[in-house]
Amino acid sequence: MVLGDSLSAEYGLERGSGWVALLERRLAQDKIAARVVNASISGDTTSGGRSRLPELLKAQRPTHLLIELGGNDALRGLPLAATRDNLLAMTRAAKAAGAKVMLIGMQVPPNFGARFGADFAAVFADVAKAEGTALVPFLLAGVADRPDADSLFQPDRIHPKAQAHPTMLANVWPVLRPWLR
Repeated sequence: MVLGDSLSAEYGLERGSGWVALLERRLAQDKIAARVVNASISGDTTSGGRSRLPELLKAQRPTHLLIELGGNDALRGLPLAATRDNLLAMTRAAKAAGAKVMLIGMQVPPNFGARFGADFAAVFADVAKAEGTALVPFLLAGVADRPDADSLFQPDRIHPKAQAHPTMLANVWPVLRPWLR
């Protein structure tokens, strides 16, 4: 199950063209018997995910939970401590329900300042280390950090175009694949 925000919910994209849909096709291509539940909502924050997660765990009973939340926390200026606490709570709840957990990290644009950017990125790594979970450091690596990054984003410059989503999956897949064994 993927618990995410607009980056996983296919905001502004044709249905079936986002990285989560591509993941489902990749699993089938590699003959890995898995059903992917995309529990992502555009605009969601870690507090929103935290409040939705107990019911999702109960209803879906995932064996693996990929948490792709936090970007909207930063965009809204929410305290890093709250983001950290919410990620910890979700990770612990999922583990208690028997699911393996992967955190999918995010980074903020340079205009947020170097210190905040480093502190924000560290939240994901710190929670993953503390809880012994899998970590993808930056979902948009190879997308947002390219010299021609603007060409891979929708006009809002926040949401990637469909052509960026294979790269996003390529960031997740090397961490996810061995984790499925």
